[in-house]
Amino acid sequence: MTGSPTGAGASTGKTGPLAGLTVIELAGLGPVPLAALMLSEMGAEVLRVERADAGKPLLSLPEEYDLDHHGRSILKLDLKRPAGAELLLRLAAKADLLIEGFRPGVMERLGLGPDVVLQRNPALIYGRLTGFGQDGPLSGRAGHDITYLAYAGLLHAVGRQDAPPVPPLNLVADQGGGAMMLIAGVLAALFQRSRSGKGQVVDASMIEGASMLAAPIHAYMASGLWTDRRGENLLDSGAPFYDTYETADARHVAVGCLEPRFFAEFARLLPLDAHFVGSQYDKSSWPAMRAAIAGRIKAKTRDEWAGHFAATDACVAPVLSLVEARSHPHNRARQSFVKSGGLDRPAPAPRFSQGSQVPAAMPTAADRQPAGILTRFGLGEEEIATLAKAGVLAQ
Repeated sequence: MTGSPTGAGASTGKTGPLAGLTVIELAGLGPVPLAALMLSEMGAEVLRVERADAGKPLLSLPEEYDLDHHGRSILKLDLKRPAGAELLLRLAAKADLLIEGFRPGVMERLGLGPDVVLQRNPALIYGRLTGFGQDGPLSGRAGHDITYLAYAGLLHAVGRQDAPPVPPLNLVADQGGGAMMLIAGVLAALFQRSRSGKGQVVDASMIEGASMLAAPIHAYMASGLWTDRRGENLLDSGAPFYDTYETADARHVAVGCLEPRFFAEFARLLPLDAHFVGSQYDKSSWPAMRAAIAGRIKAKTRDEWAGHFAATDACVAPVLSLVEARSHPHNRARQSFVKSGGLDRPAPAPRFSQGSQVPAAMPTAADRQPAGILTRFGLGEEEIATLAKAGVLAQ
């Protein structure tokens, strides 16, 4: 890859697949910081640029728990000043990626839109993430995960029959349709750059990203295998063999035996009357099947059922809490959760056979010092001091 400041990637000692790559993250909330965290843990050197006059964030976390800062150098910069915008252009001239999540037009008003930045660095990948995309009648509107899911038709599909739609945390539009699609887009653009030498703009929209995640559902609906009604389908709690059930201790198990051979195993071990096995996909049998499953599962505790089905392919799992998941034997064996300082968190993912991945640590004092950061981008001490004195840089 071209464009990285000399030594910026190597100075961290990172060995992931993106080691040597330099990323500029324009600070924001939600999916862009998650994307930056993951890029950092894949080996990239990430510089987070924050507003010099930024107020207190909506969710203020102690630094040891604030993953929006972990794994980065942090530079506070007044981008509303011409000297601040010019400095960012100079940094971008030596970067591989720039990612931002502002509403359309914000970067352009600062004089930092992709046309200007790509003039300075034609090899740069300029990743943009918004809820509605860079154009269209809703592009200037504010929103959150629940907003984008509503417009994508997905919120309507999540929940039980005759009950209101249920927000699936902020995992689908923000993190899946947002952060993951942004990462996929910028990495695809980097691959194309490796052949063409040219950068480009990636326009990632959370509505479109979330909709893409649901592409198979649209195909099922077109073929008549899915109805546009909540809680009546195979994967939305409509099918009794793909749902959760309350146990004797008021906890829950998840039943997911979709394939006939798995359902037959489930029916044998529950046990469930044999006539249900032959009518698994007969919707007229589903109410009686659901009642029979619910009655049986209510007879034992969650952990008793977990043990009962543990060595089988019946696709039954205990519904663990977020805290319980960290201690499950499989997750412990895989070291799927790690301790990073005082934070228990998911381990970096995905895994790679070459190079080690270390959870991003909270920034050190050196990671916040403008002099050390800007020196890596080729600025001299005197120039850095002048920018700091002028208020372009904040300590």
